[in-house]
Amino acid sequence: MTETVSRPTLEAVAARAGVSRATVSRVVNGGDGVREPLVERVRRAVEELGYVPNQAARSLVTKRHDAVAVVIAEPETRVFADPFFALQLRGISKELTAHDNQLVLLLTEGRDDHARVARYLAGGHVDGALVFSLHLDDPLPGLIQGAGVPTVFGGRPGWSDGTRDVVYVDSDNRGGAREAVRLLAGLGRTRVAHLTGPLDQTSAADRLDGYRDIMGESDPRLVVESDFTPGGGERAMRELLDRCPDVDAVFAANDLTAAGALRVLRERGRRVPEDVAVVGFDDMLPVAEQTDPPLTTVRQDIEEMGRIMARLLLRRLDRRTGDDEPGGVVLPTTLVRRTSA
Repeated sequence: MTETVSRPTLEAVAARAGVSRATVSRVVNGGDGVREPLVERVRRAVEELGYVPNQAARSLVTKRHDAVAVVIAEPETRVFADPFFALQLRGISKELTAHDNQLVLLLTEGRDDHARVARYLAGGHVDGALVFSLHLDDPLPGLIQGAGVPTVFGGRPGWSDGTRDVVYVDSDNRGGAREAVRLLAGLGRTRVAHLTGPLDQTSAADRLDGYRDIMGESDPRLVVESDFTPGGGERAMRELLDRCPDVDAVFAANDLTAAGALRVLRERGRRVPEDVAVVGFDDMLPVAEQTDPPLTTVRQDIEEMGRIMARLLLRRLDRRTGDDEPGGVVLPTTLVRRTSA
């Protein structure tokens, strides 16, 4: 035998608070027009009875689902292996949780998943979307726009048609790269190389531009494309050493790339920083403090980027308008000195 425990109803809350059912409905569903003393009585009754609003009924009143989709345009093998995504998701989750919203995570394994994500967003399951790690030829922005879902992007958008009014959050990738390369040049290094990220992403392209702001169009062999992964950093570092054995400094486009580069330098018998100085980008502590030697890097506040993305979207949903929205929020970066440079 199982005993069924009935859930408290709106009527029970109304009776406990000494107000009408309509007043309780307005309070629990976020409506206006209820005097503060009555609001407090209803909230106290809700807490005492353990009343949980019916989400379906609440959505009919508020036209909100209190759920936000987080769309990461990367396969799950990349997402769960890269601390960057964990940090950004933590910032997003903290902000959504503080406003009693749920996070719905959507990943894209390949092009076939784009239509699925667009259908889900258009299906009225969520109030808005946070989208990041886009590539230049990614169809997701257009599909999401077609779905009519309020969206905030992580990273500067890379499309160039100029027709979409977008809100985004990014770091000063170009300025941070300049600081990294300026440090290496200031140490007297003359053969400063750059291991890039995937150049179909604006963050990697901006960091390459920052490198070139300091180094100019120097020996093109000193620039090797990588992919923001440790394995990519290893491959790029081997290629760099084969091309330019006299390299004496490396600016890696992120910490994971730098970690891979450090392993190859150690294998090849190069001392860091005596023979080759290395600087990364991100300052992800699980990576930067654990490399050998600890990594000098450019810090961007990844968790704060996630918080701001969520905050901008929730503000947009509350107003249901794009008026007075900032087109882009760009957070500053700082150089963190350790012993790799």
